[in-house]
Amino acid sequence: MAPIEVTNVVPRGLRVAAALAWRLAVVALALYGIMLVAGYFATVLIPVGIALLLAALMVPAVDKLVEWRIAKGFSTAIVLIAGLGVIGGLLTFVISEFSSGLPQLQTQVGQSLDTIENWLEHGPLHLRDEQIRDFISNIIETIKTNQAAITSGALTTAVSIGEILAGFVLTLFILIFFLYDGEGIWTFLVRGVPANVRERVDVAGRRSFSSLVSYVRATAAVAVVDAVGIGIGLAIVGVPLVVPLSALVFLGAFIPIIGAVIAGAVAVLVALVANGFVAALIVLAIVIGVMQLESHILQPWLLGRAVRLHPLAVVLAITAGLVAAGIPGALLAVPLLAVLNAGIRSLLSDRDRFTDADDVDVLDDAGSRPGSHAKE
Repeated sequence: MAPIEVTNVVPRGLRVAAALAWRLAVVALALYGIMLVAGYFATVLIPVGIALLLAALMVPAVDKLVEWRIAKGFSTAIVLIAGLGVIGGLLTFVISEFSSGLPQLQTQVGQSLDTIENWLEHGPLHLRDEQIRDFISNIIETIKTNQAAITSGALTTAVSIGEILAGFVLTLFILIFFLYDGEGIWTFLVRGVPANVRERVDVAGRRSFSSLVSYVRATAAVAVVDAVGIGIGLAIVGVPLVVPLSALVFLGAFIPIIGAVIAGAVAVLVALVANGFVAALIVLAIVIGVMQLESHILQPWLLGRAVRLHPLAVVLAITAGLVAAGIPGALLAVPLLAVLNAGIRSLLSDRDRFTDADDVDVLDDAGSRPGSHAKE
């Protein structure tokens, strides 16, 4: 009797499932390995990613100065110094406004606490003054009990500040070279790609950077509108710390959806503590109105043309970035997704098969779309 071939006995569906299972396991293991390596080199990769974002924002200005026949090195220095000056001026102004507005906030918070205490004593709860003092004493005792943990957290924060300063210096150093010789760096990297696909990879990389430029440009415009809209609303309502809160809204807008929601929630909380329940409701209505303007008009008009990403993909990317690398991960997740989306679409598109890399204009919104030849 001839031996029975085992493969022929196993149902076809089970064979296909097994083949898919081990391939998925290999892919998952590879992704896990990439995440481990990225986590190990996070102190280098995060500054590189932030420098790329800043370069995408500043490169158009450098190229414009070069068009005006200003030397590339001098153009880079002008844009970099101007950018640092703007950031430093804004931070100084925000800190100054926060310091000057803090006494007013403390006074309003004290009045709010007095109101809450009066409500607790004479409202529906009818708490006695002794009960309130016992509650406050318990809070103070809890803080004393966990003093070691709080001290340890403060030391960790001090270490983190040192790491942030080191990361800032590294980011600045990388940014200088990206602005001055980004084209040369990219050309050097492309040389490591096999010759038969080098042109396709070159085109895909330029499409990806064009998508990044469009994303940063559009996100900055949306962030300005959010900060100005909510800031005007806060000023009308009379909420303290308008400028710091507007700056927080501006920064939060660079993390799509989630960042704006968190910044708006902080503004509502400050209004609740400082101005009362009615003012908080008004601020909440203002924040919701600005968010609706952003999601239904600004993002489809500005981001939709440049970066074609589904909102679900954006939310999942931000969540994954937040889990993997905290706030830097959430900040870089969507730009990374936009870059991968543009590059993969270019590699899979037949319209880019015969596209010359020099024809791709990375500073134009159309440059991220396969088949576009926008460069003059």
